[in-house]
Amino acid sequence: MIETWIQEIKKKCDPEMLGMILIHNGIVRGTARDGKPVRAMKLSYDKQMLEDLLKTYKTREGVADIRVWINEGELQVGDDIMNVCVAGRFRTDVLPVFQELLTTIKTEIVHEHEVSGT
Repeated sequence: MIETWIQEIKKKCDPEMLGMILIHNGIVRGTARDGKPVRAMKLSYDKQMLEDLLKTYKTREGVADIRVWINEGELQVGDDIMNVCVAGRFRTDVLPVFQELLTTIKTEIVHEHEVSGT
C-alpha cells in the first residue's frame, strides 16, 4: 500500500510542490505503555471525522497530498494499526502537519482497547 501511495503521489503532484513524503506505520505492540503484556487490540474509528480532518489538513500551505488507512477490528500483536502519509513542499511544511495529524487521529478519531493477557 505505501509503495503504491508513493508512486501515485509522485505521478499526481506538481513536482514544484513535492520535496518530501513522510510515512507512519503504526503497529500493535506486545506491551502496553505501563509495561503490561497485550494479547490484542480492538480498534474502531470515526470515518466522517477522519474525512473532515483530512479535508482541513489538505488545504495547509505546502501540503501536496495526504493519505490515511486505519485498520479496524481485533488486531493481533504485530498487525498494522494505521498508515499515514503526508507529502509536501518542504520539511517545514510537512513535519508540523504530520505530527498534528497523527496526534489528532490518535486522540480524537481512533477508539482503541488493549486486550490484556499473557
